[in-house]
Amino acid sequence: MMLLEIGQALWGETTRVADAIALAPSPEPTPKTINTDGILNFFTTKIVPILLAALGVIFIGRASKGEVSRVLTSSAIAIIGLAFVAGAASLFFFGDSLVKLLFN
Repeated sequence: MMLLEIGQALWGETTRVADAIALAPSPEPTPKTINTDGILNFFTTKIVPILLAALGVIFIGRASKGEVSRVLTSSAIAIIGLAFVAGAASLFFFGDSLVKLLFN
């Protein structure tokens, strides 16, 4: 008799749990996106100024040693490199509109 009562109690609880699971809202998966704005903001506010300061220190150090021609060459190379980086950044932002303009 006792075993029958335990079985009935478990059966009643099992059906309640099954109903609760069936009626519970399913969690929506969070979209997996990368925060590209945050990454760009980090690089522009933290990394780029440090790199430019390091270049400035190197150029000043070379100029004080009398290696002005090397400083001018390095400066020109750095300016050309920054132009390439700016071009890449502009393509990053405006590339979609350029592709639509060319292929429509």
